[in-house]
Amino acid sequence: MSRTVFFRNSFMILLCILSCKNKEESSVPYYNTPDFTPYFLSKEEASEKITHRIGTFSFTDEDYKTITDKTVDHKMHIASFIFTSCGSICPTMIRNLSLVDQKYRNDPDVVLLSFSVTPWIDTSSKLKAFKESHKITNPNWHFLTGSKGEIYKLARKSYFAEEDLGFTRDSTEFLHTEHIILSDQHRKIRGIYNGTLQTDIEQLIRDIAILKVE
Repeated sequence: MSRTVFFRNSFMILLCILSCKNKEESSVPYYNTPDFTPYFLSKEEASEKITHRIGTFSFTDEDYKTITDKTVDHKMHIASFIFTSCGSICPTMIRNLSLVDQKYRNDPDVVLLSFSVTPWIDTSSKLKAFKESHKITNPNWHFLTGSKGEIYKLARKSYFAEEDLGFTRDSTEFLHTEHIILSDQHRKIRGIYNGTLQTDIEQLIRDIAILKVE
């Protein structure tokens, strides 16, 4: 075999390998509907078939900074829904999310957003005190307050935080969920986890690692 044919064949094999790799299905599913049916797709397929994205938003964090959907553009973000006076699931969720914080606190491409579901009570100063009481120093973990209607709409319609149930409830009905949502760099939902279970949070950490190199 001539060197020209050899290099040409080698080049074609390389192209084939790269092409096949680009078409590999992700091991982290995509979600497109509030029933959380998983779709294991390649990036190319997902760009066509997964139409749902986290919507636009604008809220205020514990440092009185405005945090919007642009803040998380081209970054992964983890959404949770808490309130400072919660004595049941919220302390467990914060404790478990601290595992994510420990792993990625120095990574600017991983953002945590904890939305208050009692924003009429949880002012920025109250959220700051809450963050400090839990010894959270990560500048990329934002505790958010703002319009109740906008937070509830975003939680139920964008993050599917209560799955199908959120679509059957009155928009003013109190939002209380242990669900934690992972969104990728394109604001597409890639995971739902039970924030009260450490095993789920460990899976979340693994999924983030996969998405970082996807």
